[in-house]
Amino acid sequence: MTPLFIYGTLCHLPLLQTVLGRLPASQAAVLPDYAVYWAEGHDFPLITNEPGAQAQGLLLPDLTAQDMARLDFYEGPFGYATQWCSLALAQGGVARAQVYMPAPGLWQAGAVWNLKEWAARCGDTIVATAGDVFAFYPKPIAASRRDPMLVRGSSRLRAAQAGPNQTRRAVASDDVVVQSCTQPYANFFAVEEYDLSFRRFDGARSPVIKRATFISGDAVTVLPYDPVRDRVLIIEQFRTGPFARGDVQPWQLEAIAGRIDPYESPEAAARREASEEAGLTLGPLLQIGAYYPSPGAKTEYLYSYIALTDLPDDVAILGGEDSEAEDIKGHLLSFDAFAALVARGEATTAPLLVSYYWLERERPRLRAEAAATGM
Repeated sequence: MTPLFIYGTLCHLPLLQTVLGRLPASQAAVLPDYAVYWAEGHDFPLITNEPGAQAQGLLLPDLTAQDMARLDFYEGPFGYATQWCSLALAQGGVARAQVYMPAPGLWQAGAVWNLKEWAARCGDTIVATAGDVFAFYPKPIAASRRDPMLVRGSSRLRAAQAGPNQTRRAVASDDVVVQSCTQPYANFFAVEEYDLSFRRFDGARSPVIKRATFISGDAVTVLPYDPVRDRVLIIEQFRTGPFARGDVQPWQLEAIAGRIDPYESPEAAARREASEEAGLTLGPLLQIGAYYPSPGAKTEYLYSYIALTDLPDDVAILGGEDSEAEDIKGHLLSFDAFAALVARGEATTAPLLVSYYWLERERPRLRAEAAATGM
């Protein structure tokens, strides 16, 4: 058995249970001459040597070799490894235990660590992501996969929120049974293969079938519309999907779009993407809908908006996020020009078409409201 002192996120018991697959015995303890901070710019803790300080945490006195292997698997990508330290127990006495310590200089200390603040902002997403991590344990997880997996974790939380369901079947817990799941590819995106069966509409169970799905996170699209000038801003950029398909025109016309970052709302993502891609500060966001663009094979779920926005003549610019190698051109179009673009078949991306048809329906109302309020 191995004694381990934990601090920071692992003191959040739902996360500890997900990582270990069980809740072990624990007791309150402190690590003298150490303090815990947020790792600057990140969502996890950093422990540092600080004479006179006391790092609050828990002693797990009897971890098995399997427990430590799971913890090493979880902590390893952060650059943390164990070393022996002396603890002071909250009920009196001292103990020796291993402690996960970061490699020197790997992270910089930020604000003083606050577990309640972390749990409120990050806890549910981190627990969901840890569940995905251990679904394929002990298959190694590359450090570069952390952000995409956090995006998936936050998407999973939104997916678990029940929506309207008056027409579709009521779902029972055993309606889908997964026999096995593998992940043959994982990088920025991932591919998973399932052997599963499902409950048929006649009540019988289907045979076991194999289905593959392309894993990507939730995303937003937003079409800026100026109801006074009656114009929209669309963007153009190179897209790998059409290129790989063999499309002679891989530069696509689109609504502004991007993934929803961890701990970010769809509305905040729409505003951020508009700033990054087109240098725009959006006005009110009007939700068009939320939907799966291709549910037969992809997990991507889109939140689409029209944004009421001032669009003067000089708003169409070259833009994009340099860190993501984006090269984006803005096109400022009257609504009539936009309608002609759709009519001649030049709008070939689904969110742009969805945005057009919604705006076509709602445009008279939006223009009347703008005229009435003097927008």
